[in-house]
Amino acid sequence: MSTRMRRVYSIQAELLRKSKEAALNAVQTYNNPLTTFKSESFIVLMIIAWMYLLHAYYRSKGIDYRYYTVKNGRKRYDRTKSGARKYWELERCLNDDACPLDGPTKANLRFLIGLRHEIEHQICLDLDEQMAGRYLACCLNYEAVLTSLFGPEHSLEQSLPFTLQFTDLMTPVTKDAAPTRLPSEVSKYIRDFDDGLSDEEFGSQKFAVRLLFTQKTANRRGQADRVLEFIAPEDELAQAIEKQYWVIKGVEKPKRRASEIIKMMQKEGYSRFNRHSHTALWKKLDAKNPTRGYAIELGGQWFWYENWVARVREECQAHPELYGPTGSPEVA
Repeated sequence: MSTRMRRVYSIQAELLRKSKEAALNAVQTYNNPLTTFKSESFIVLMIIAWMYLLHAYYRSKGIDYRYYTVKNGRKRYDRTKSGARKYWELERCLNDDACPLDGPTKANLRFLIGLRHEIEHQICLDLDEQMAGRYLACCLNYEAVLTSLFGPEHSLEQSLPFTLQFTDLMTPVTKDAAPTRLPSEVSKYIRDFDDGLSDEEFGSQKFAVRLLFTQKTANRRGQADRVLEFIAPEDELAQAIEKQYWVIKGVEKPKRRASEIIKMMQKEGYSRFNRHSHTALWKKLDAKNPTRGYAIELGGQWFWYENWVARVREECQAHPELYGPTGSPEVA
């Protein structure tokens, strides 16, 4: 019995060791200024890190994370061509009822899994910059789950220093900046995935980290500058920063995702107004043309202003026979 316990523990420890090493390699590769294959390497390595982490968790709970079928009351394990037993991939780990991760954390990982499939055979310029918030969320989620499930002694937060770079974070992005260079298929994947999320998942810092940077230097000579300082949203300073930011910048117009507009129209009685209807309408009206002021592209995703919502509603009201419920052409 004791031999068996030692063997189980050693396998779990080995899974954790591999998981942490994969995570560290993912971050080190992404932070390497000489690496040009950043996103692809990061995603693959972090998927492996999370898979091993969940394998270790399932093993600690006595859950069999191998594929099998039951015949005549006995397990028959699925095997590879060479005869090895097949273990759950990350997506299967996420789908299990015993998975310890919350919704936004799962959403972040499912996004990365799908993104990996989309970029395997494509050149994706600008992906590193546009997806950085989601990559950072993946790392922070990993650290939180790792220490929560297996203890603070496994923390990786001291293993990597802050990354220095030659890009000025304070330089504003001008309107003349080059447009995104993501392939249309990748942009579509990002847009469709985000539209399928709930507002809670999409807005969660566990899905994508969103930061506001401001310059600050030490008050006394010889006092080191703090590169980044994080404070809680309810903190007095955080509230003051938010108020000052909006006073200086002005209030940004409300923006909605396509999925929100579709749901709005359907709640108003236009049950046949769907994604295809929305896409056909914006293409017909060239609504993504910046000069029309209907929408804005942020991080490879399109957001729509309230004047576009009004234009969509106007279209639905003008054509109840197309968008109203079947058999009810009088919907207004």
